[in-house]
Amino acid sequence: MTGDAEQLLRSHGVQVTAQRLAILQAVADHPHATADQLADAARDIIGSVSRQAVYDSLGTLVEKNLLRRIQPNGSAARYEDRVGDNHHHLVCRSCNVMFDIDCAVGDTPCLTADDDHGFMIDEAEVVYWGFCPTCQTATQKASQT
Repeated sequence: MTGDAEQLLRSHGVQVTAQRLAILQAVADHPHATADQLADAARDIIGSVSRQAVYDSLGTLVEKNLLRRIQPNGSAARYEDRVGDNHHHLVCRSCNVMFDIDCAVGDTPCLTADDDHGFMIDEAEVVYWGFCPTCQTATQKASQT
């Protein structure tokens, strides 16, 4: 990935640094991770990296549209490298596991604004909430005891 990542950074006008390469690799390996989780993963890749360097790198990569920052209600910001396709997310209310969900197809009345206030809408951000199978099972077992 290093050669591809270097080219990707350059093609977006971003200086290639060990920290940015490590962050890109960490996000690829751990989609939907928090900045702190990515800092730990980057340290596993390159050894030492400051928290500030991680936050600076994430900010630059998001600004250049190489990463997407997501922050579901009540959650720390998370990062992913799936950008530019307007996909959505599914989040467990209990353990916060997150999955990508492709855009809804067919009849989607909730994605059509009842009043667009003159906007030309080009994106909708949707977060589906619920309980993952693991948390459902744990809740069922706890209620049986």
